Amino acid sequence: MTLEYMTGFGNDFETEALEGALPRGRNSPQRAPYGLYAEQLSGSPFTAPRSANERSWLYRIRPSVRHMGEYEPVEVKHWLSAPTTEGGGLPIGQRRWDPVAIPEEPTGFVDGVRTISTAGDVVGQTGMSAHLYLVNRSSEDDYVINADGELMFLPQEGSIRLVTEMGVLEVEPGELAVIPRGMAFRFELIDGPVRGYLCENYGGKFTLPERGPIGANCMANARDFKYPVAYFEDVERPSEIHIKWCGRHYVTKIGHSPLDVVAWHGNYAPYKYDLRDYSPIGAILFDHPDPSIFTVLTSPSGEAGTANIDFVIFSDRWLVGEDTFRPPWYHRNIMSEFMGLIYGQYDAKEEGFLPGGMSLHNMMLPHGPDTDAFEKASRAELKPQKLEGTMAFMWETRLPQHLTDYAAGLDTMQKNYIDCWKGLKKRFDGTLEGDWS
Repeated sequence: MTLEYMTGFGNDFETEALEGALPRGRNSPQRAPYGLYAEQLSGSPFTAPRSANERSWLYRIRPSVRHMGEYEPVEVKHWLSAPTTEGGGLPIGQRRWDPVAIPEEPTGFVDGVRTISTAGDVVGQTGMSAHLYLVNRSSEDDYVINADGELMFLPQEGSIRLVTEMGVLEVEPGELAVIPRGMAFRFELIDGPVRGYLCENYGGKFTLPERGPIGANCMANARDFKYPVAYFEDVERPSEIHIKWCGRHYVTKIGHSPLDVVAWHGNYAPYKYDLRDYSPIGAILFDHPDPSIFTVLTSPSGEAGTANIDFVIFSDRWLVGEDTFRPPWYHRNIMSEFMGLIYGQYDAKEEGFLPGGMSLHNMMLPHGPDTDAFEKASRAELKPQKLEGTMAFMWETRLPQHLTDYAAGLDTMQKNYIDCWKGLKKRFDGTLEGDWS
């Protein structure tokens, strides 16, 4: 399948898989072309300000009211929602895990989601959940609708194909994809079993951060975001739709594919982005900047300057600071930080943080470079240095993240993670130079 994309973050697009399928001059004509049904999908209240108002018009073979029967509740073992007080009775503390293996038994997308932490309240539409997905089977006639929030996919091992109501996205490690709240999709494998990270955003939709004094360019540029062209299936065979609604899971059965949108126009749509297109900004004289300078997308909260979620990456970049400790400094933070490593090595951790692994540093719990990273950075020759072949990321939220029992019980949890700081010895000796022996 050769895919085409339209470009520009948040643009108002129009696309048709059959010529003439889009009505002209009106959204809802008395009789739509090709005998299609006109339907609006709204991602914001009707009265939201124009800058935040999101909706798309879909022209489809059947209206979505025909894409459902009775909803039957089902139990999904590992896909959980906030609030949860799980965590296996663990005390608070810094946590890190090695990569989790992909199951050997046949595992599709829904059963392959493993919730690691939750924050906020899914019913109150605030906060997030951080998940892994571990999948070895394509969904053929199984579809998913998440009414609780938008989904951000970050493949780490293996590429995925997301076949949505509005078109097809193919996503590889080093890219992200976002599927809006309420949109049907099918999850497919491209080249074998897959592992990746998944953020479920209950709050305000992801948008580009304001650049402030940075100006009009750099960071994530709008032109690099890609949206699918219209694609439809006219398939008559038994299908199952899994819907997640207010933290609960339901299934409905129908006799056809729900991916039957022949044409659409609007600005509420799925998209993908290559993280390697990110243009980082950094300090060019001294001091390490706050990690917020590497924000790709942000989910705003009701409090200005305080994100529901910030999505931050640590990718290839130059370090040139003079008389500067170049890795991130030791810190405590009101934001709770879930980190993952897609490939390469994270510069603040010399050992133990592996591709496919993850860590959780909750609000106001101290963290920073391990002993080896501190020693190396404190004694390094400060010539220009380029970090290459690395891609770490962070989902940070203004809310505390609660571990699930699944995460607390993983045998990949590094029980001695806190020991990575054990070698940071006292250097104070009453002299200006300190003890650097």
